Amino acid sequence: MDGFEPWARELLRCPVTGATLVDGTDADGNPVLVSTDPEHPLQYPVRDGVPVLLAEAGVPVR
Repeated sequence: MDGFEPWARELLRCPVTGATLVDGTDADGNPVLVSTDPEHPLQYPVRDGVPVLLAEAGVPVR
């Protein structure tokens, strides 16, 4: 995710588990942030460069 300072990027956390988030892509190639929680990994969409970090936006990683 470009456009964020490294210190600000480090503050982003999964709203459900509190795990750190890493860059990824979904099945369609769209950018997402993926939770690093080993038991409940979730991915969150990034729309127009803005992460949608709402609990209801989280999708289980398959």
